[in-house]
Amino acid sequence: MKKIEAIIRTSRFDQIHACVSKLGVKFLSFYEIKGMGFEHARQEMYRGVAYEPAYIPRTKLEIVVPDELASGVIQCILSEGKTGEVGDGKIFVYDVQEAYRIRNGDIGEAAL
Repeated sequence: MKKIEAIIRTSRFDQIHACVSKLGVKFLSFYEIKGMGFEHARQEMYRGVAYEPAYIPRTKLEIVVPDELASGVIQCILSEGKTGEVGDGKIFVYDVQEAYRIRNGDIGEAAL
């Protein structure tokens, strides 16, 4: 099993979610996060005063899938999340040792 974490543009979430759903991914977690990197925050106005926020809003996805689905999920994130601009995000892939379903005690891929 693989755990795929991706930090993506919030505006690309719906397209990525639709793509991974077509692959058969039944569950994912997502969080609204803030980050900073090479992309600089855009200047915004508040009550007529210009300011530059220190952090950029992003969405973090966490998806655990069987090994055979991992490359498809990664391709969905790459293709649907890409705008070609700085700040499109990052993907991290980890091996998952064990998974348990709390409700009935399923173990491994059956717990997904």
